[in-house]
Amino acid sequence: ERVKSRDAFVYLDRVMWSFGWTVPENKRWDLHYKLWSTFVTLLIFILLPISVSVEYIQRFKTFSAGEFLSSIQIGVNMYGSSFKSYLTMMGYKKRQEAKMSLDELDKRCVCDEERTIVHRHVALGNFCYIFYHIAYTSFLISNFLSFIMKRIHAWRMYFPYVDPEKQFYISSIAEVILRGWAVFMDLCTDVCPLISMVIARCHITLLKQRLRNLRSEPGRTEDEYLKELADCVRDHRLILDYVDALRSVFSGTIFVQFLLIGIVLGLSMINIMFFSTLSTGVAVVLFMSCVSMQTFPFCYLCNMIMDDCQEMADSLFQSDWTSADRRYKSTLVYFLHNLQQPIILTAGGVFPISMQTNLNMVKLAFTVVTIVKQFNLAEKFQ
Repeated sequence: ERVKSRDAFVYLDRVMWSFGWTVPENKRWDLHYKLWSTFVTLLIFILLPISVSVEYIQRFKTFSAGEFLSSIQIGVNMYGSSFKSYLTMMGYKKRQEAKMSLDELDKRCVCDEERTIVHRHVALGNFCYIFYHIAYTSFLISNFLSFIMKRIHAWRMYFPYVDPEKQFYISSIAEVILRGWAVFMDLCTDVCPLISMVIARCHITLLKQRLRNLRSEPGRTEDEYLKELADCVRDHRLILDYVDALRSVFSGTIFVQFLLIGIVLGLSMINIMFFSTLSTGVAVVLFMSCVSMQTFPFCYLCNMIMDDCQEMADSLFQSDWTSADRRYKSTLVYFLHNLQQPIILTAGGVFPISMQTNLNMVKLAFTVVTIVKQFNLAEKFQ
């Protein structure tokens, strides 16, 4: 069976469906699905952050420094995750529009070589989901076990009519279930942009190959060469439509993550340096890795796509166009001008999504650690 570009989202779509972020295939279950979506939204987006906040207010004096930092670093990330998950959920129609563009781009993949490239990128997209799933699950399990073995709550959430000390295991299990849902929602919001750009780069790679091969087959008429160039122009327009459909969805999610990454990593570094034991330190390191994975791979891909845009222009310019007729050359000049405009995504319409922006945000983590060390705040909390 022929692999389609939209197959890169198979695992991701299944998880999103389980959270109520899509639509049911059978309209008969539409009402039930909407009720489930509403329940999950209220529970994870609203009640879970409130539960953590109430615990801080009611039992703040019972927190040790290590417990507080472990809770607050995850709590801050969780508040941001609620916003990111909401934006991803509301972007369902935009993602479907983008997949329609992918279907049109797939129709151009007629030879085995191009289909192999699509197959490879689809496999890479699904591998990204599996890798992230393993990483996030490892953090969830290691963090839970490292605290429960010391009979300490990993996340300290408030549950009405439940005494966290007398009913320790019941409250701990409830915490890990709810936190697990939140983690996998966060997983969806982090993997969706990455897979989307992997597939975008797949079709940019195919377009580069087609541009290099323009007018390379002897014996064809000028009209056929012009049609071949026009098809490449159409491919480029479809790629731009695909990215534009997703631009508003990813702009908000990455903007929220940029705002949080420096603070969250800073709190995690303080926890490791001053308050963690070996077991909790492993969990914190896994958490820091997961936080870094939320932006670094996506920003790296955005940088690569900007470079690809320049390479597409170079490929077109280096093709055999010197002997073409006037119609072909005028179309080529217009197309070359469009190719020289890089595909740039922005976070919240403010920050360009790139490695440089990401590194600037991460530097805030070292600023937080420096402030704590200069004022000896860690010793005062111990």
